[in-house]
Amino acid sequence: MPKHVDKPVILAEKVQKILVDLEPLTRKIFLTLDPPSPMDNRADVDQVRQILERTYGSVNIPLSLMSKVPILCRSSDWQVTATIADTGQGWKLIDLEPGDTTKEQYGLAIDIGTTTVVVYLINLCDGTVLRHAADYNAQIVHGEDILSRIRHAAEPGGLLQLQKAVVDTLNNLIKRLCPSPMGTDKITAVAIGANTTMIHLLLGLNPASICRAPYTPIVNNPGLISAKELGIDIHPLAPIYCLPSIGSYLGGDVIGGILVSDMHKQSDVSLLVDIGTNGEIVLGNEDWLVACAGAAGPALEGGVTAFGMRAEPGAVDRVSIDPASGQVKYTTIENAPARGICGSGLVDTLAELFLSGIIDRSAHFQNGREDYVIVPAQASALGKDIVVTQIDINNFMATKGAVNSATDLLMENVGVAWQELNHFYAAGAFGQYLPIESAITIGLYPDLPRSAIVRLGNSSGEAARQVLLSRSKRLEAEEIAAKVTYFELNANTAFMEKFSGSKFLPHTDLDRYPSVKRRLQTRV
Repeated sequence: MPKHVDKPVILAEKVQKILVDLEPLTRKIFLTLDPPSPMDNRADVDQVRQILERTYGSVNIPLSLMSKVPILCRSSDWQVTATIADTGQGWKLIDLEPGDTTKEQYGLAIDIGTTTVVVYLINLCDGTVLRHAADYNAQIVHGEDILSRIRHAAEPGGLLQLQKAVVDTLNNLIKRLCPSPMGTDKITAVAIGANTTMIHLLLGLNPASICRAPYTPIVNNPGLISAKELGIDIHPLAPIYCLPSIGSYLGGDVIGGILVSDMHKQSDVSLLVDIGTNGEIVLGNEDWLVACAGAAGPALEGGVTAFGMRAEPGAVDRVSIDPASGQVKYTTIENAPARGICGSGLVDTLAELFLSGIIDRSAHFQNGREDYVIVPAQASALGKDIVVTQIDINNFMATKGAVNSATDLLMENVGVAWQELNHFYAAGAFGQYLPIESAITIGLYPDLPRSAIVRLGNSSGEAARQVLLSRSKRLEAEEIAAKVTYFELNANTAFMEKFSGSKFLPHTDLDRYPSVKRRLQTRV
């Protein structure tokens, strides 16, 4: 397993927001206290509390810090820096340091994906991203998809193994981000975006009910949890805030996508799609939001294709086919010798095969062909042809069909026609790198004006940054979660009916893809 992953960590420039009037989850305040005297015999802890409460209202000082207050005050000539945490119902003192350390305020914005974990080190003074690090979620050894991990959690000791795996992943990334002399104890706040299962496993909660009717998680909004409770190696009293979930398969990462896109503030109707190990779809505007989710990603992440692989060096990521000669041109990540095909390369390949007439609208090879060579053996790092097979295409079409069917079902349920869509948001790392024209050609994305299609990048990580830095954004995220109507697809017969008829390129209704229709007519 690679030591680090650089591909999925982008925070798209279009959606990164400069937040004014920062209200971070924790704040540092420099205090100049009065030494005790016959004229002022207030208790040390009381004086600290009273000064803080003049500005911040109710402030709780935990027993564990009370004994340290007089020692620190006297050793620092009564000049100290207090770190307080926003509990949502007041403030809590979590640290007291000698001198003025107000310029040393750090937090973490974290995206815990089923496949990849990304950690951003944030300067809480100005909101900037100082650095970031990414790695594969160590839970992968216990299963690549959510359902496999839920099953593993049910085995003896399985839940503890999964929790330890993700905590270890986080701690390793944190160490990478905090070189000496900055210690990890300087990090005093964390915000996390993740799907519902990942949050359950991080918190050590049994996720079994997530995949059983009536599909109810243990918790959707766990509130603030201290780093010490989870074993995360930062300041032990640092509060950890998890973006709220909506349902079993619609987590805080999706709430993050809505928050970052601002689709919940627009009068026009927008569609947001996040295709990862799972696929999540949100439709709506400022008045209403509906959403659904389900398994979608393995075909796009290399899980069910013969030469599929993740977006690593050597993965074929772009493909073009000359329709006259059939000659293939391709690129690989880091220009390394080809070892396989990642999701963006697969989408490109299918679009090119379709436009070249090598596969038909039902996504079947013509003229008895069973596969197509993308990289010949002599150019491959594997020493054999890298091909896309009919089975690969069938697996991908199941993924595409699931996305199309879920989207159609949502739109029908709320009475929205395709012509009413004004914006399409592609969330997540896969959406960031997916070739837009190819995605439209095969019907994975709607055929909208290209200016209406927005790549959000790692919206889960960007949303975590925003809620880390802004109390109003935290409240906004929770308002979004309360506003979304969640459609459960697991037992929906209408979904299955649509799914069975959805496996056409670009769609069963070609008129919904006018630009593709024109290209096909030109080809003929």
